[in-house]
Amino acid sequence: MREIKNLLVTGGCGFIGSNFVRYWLAQHPQSRVVVYDKLTYAGRKENLHDLWDTANVSLVVGDIGDQDLVRRTCQDEGIDLIVNFAAETHVDQSILGPLVFTDTNVRGTHVLLEVARELGIRLHHISTDEVYGHIRDNHQSVETDELAPRSPYAASKAAADQLVQAYAITYGIPVTITRGANNVGPYQYPEKAVPLFSTNAILGEPLPVYGDGLQMRDYAHVYDHCTGIEAVLLKGVIGEVYNVGTGREMTNLEMVDIVLDTLGKDHSLVKHVTDRPGHDRRYSMNVDKLRALGWEPKYDPKQAVAEAARWYVENRWWWEPIRSGEFREYYDRQYAERLAGTGAK
Repeated sequence: MREIKNLLVTGGCGFIGSNFVRYWLAQHPQSRVVVYDKLTYAGRKENLHDLWDTANVSLVVGDIGDQDLVRRTCQDEGIDLIVNFAAETHVDQSILGPLVFTDTNVRGTHVLLEVARELGIRLHHISTDEVYGHIRDNHQSVETDELAPRSPYAASKAAADQLVQAYAITYGIPVTITRGANNVGPYQYPEKAVPLFSTNAILGEPLPVYGDGLQMRDYAHVYDHCTGIEAVLLKGVIGEVYNVGTGREMTNLEMVDIVLDTLGKDHSLVKHVTDRPGHDRRYSMNVDKLRALGWEPKYDPKQAVAEAARWYVENRWWWEPIRSGEFREYYDRQYAERLAGTGAK
């Protein structure tokens, strides 16, 4: 079992990153965590609002593309592990404005690799099941499958994965990669499906479901993603990739039904809208390699979605201020015309 003392968690104010910081410190209170975050629209200090006054958490506001700041932070803080959550992550946003995804997800990861190489630091990279692309028939993606991304977001993450693996081979730096399924849970920015549908339902607004809603996804609770990352950090083989999910799928329509039933809302809120370009039909991952480390998910997909929906009921203080201003502009740009075609108001 490896000992990890000082972590640099990039993107630690984002959804998965902030949940990881919370989980890691609860399980490893002797560790120190330096949160490194650009504080973009989805990176929010509020996600760690109750931890900033604790002695073993600190914040550095910066871009992972700033090599001097990353290097100085790692040196000053005695970092022995970088966990890279920092990324632009939303497929719809990548279709609207793809270049920022290359800047952050590819160049930013490259900068972290250069600093890790220079200072001799281990790097763990957070990736996604979307790098595998649309999965056909009954196949489940395994870690050695060819990458076949189909959106600018997925392509940028696949490029980052390959850079990480190339640095391990060329320079021998210690790296690991986890590829996560569709995560749901606390502090997820409401551009993503489950928090969008949950908050819309709470407000009595229509739920814009892309196409026929029969796209297949593995909805995993962010808690299980965090425990999976922990297992890889402590027991995973250096240089290896591990899938993290439940290994089970549901359609997006099934997900919507769970949200509405959990919140006690009428299913007439569902409105089918024009699908997005290149929408992958199915993601599915085999997680046997991670299970071999002794890991098991706590939540199945139905439990994960229901638990997430309940969190938004109980934490309006967090999401109500978000659903205005910049978010509202994005929402109207993304859905207003689509919803108008359904007759929804």
